[in-house]
Amino acid sequence: MDRHRIRVVPLSVAVGDEVFAEGVEISPKDVAEVLRSKQRVTTSRPSPETFAAAYRAAAEAGARGIVSIHLSAELSGTAEAARLAAPTVPIPVRVVDSRLVGMALGSCVLAAAESAEALDAARPGAGAVGAGGAVGAAVGGGDGTGAEATEADLDLVVAAAESRAAGTAGFFYVDTLEHLRRGGRIGTAQALVGSALAVKPLLHLAGGRIEPLEKVRTASRAIARLEEIAVERAGQQPVDITVHHLAAEHRAEPLAERLRGRVPGLEGLYVSEVGAVIGAHVGPGLLAVVVSPIIASSH
Repeated sequence: MDRHRIRVVPLSVAVGDEVFAEGVEISPKDVAEVLRSKQRVTTSRPSPETFAAAYRAAAEAGARGIVSIHLSAELSGTAEAARLAAPTVPIPVRVVDSRLVGMALGSCVLAAAESAEALDAARPGAGAVGAGGAVGAAVGGGDGTGAEATEADLDLVVAAAESRAAGTAGFFYVDTLEHLRRGGRIGTAQALVGSALAVKPLLHLAGGRIEPLEKVRTASRAIARLEEIAVERAGQQPVDITVHHLAAEHRAEPLAERLRGRVPGLEGLYVSEVGAVIGAHVGPGLLAVVVSPIIASSH
């Protein structure tokens, strides 16, 4: 994160009456254990004031413009909080709804940060742009000198994020739809049907929403199908792939190794546990694959 000058504003996870900052005070492992114990877990966005403070800190550190990139507005009010904060700070802030989550969102942030770094390299001291937010960055000259970032600069960085987002796809398997239902991320009717038929659902992100993709009868068949879908999506193009899990490394690592041998254009392969906020909504046993095409920068 520091290498790319990415700044992260954490969301919050509440367990009963206690509230924790994601990635700071509560881990994915903690969330998995709490969910297994049947305790109530909820999540919340950062406040506009929290974003404003992060933006001001970025400006004080030398950023002359910020591109603030966030998880899907269909699933969280995070992007809206960022939009409310943007006019209150002294440098231009552009807010991007990635319509994604997890490393699908992370790939957009990295694309934006790399674009901003390319601007820095092309025009040293001109005032770089960055990405910032719930997952994001503040990028700049770092010394507080130089001109304010131009609209054209911001447009280039936003375009890099949006281009990566448009090509990125996320597919996932959950042991049960119950956690998604409780958090309001999937319809009650869909959850009830899945439970009644004892199916193992495959889901995907469509239009920023979590939508059913396929229904499979067993976990092993669902995971095998998840692999096939990822291979089909990757095709022959250069891609990065992330295999996410929650308390399911025993599923994630073998899947990643199989993908390594089946995706000819694979450039980066990562295995990571999802963050605590996502984990609270999907539950232990999650297995997800993010396929992100690598697009060469135009500047």
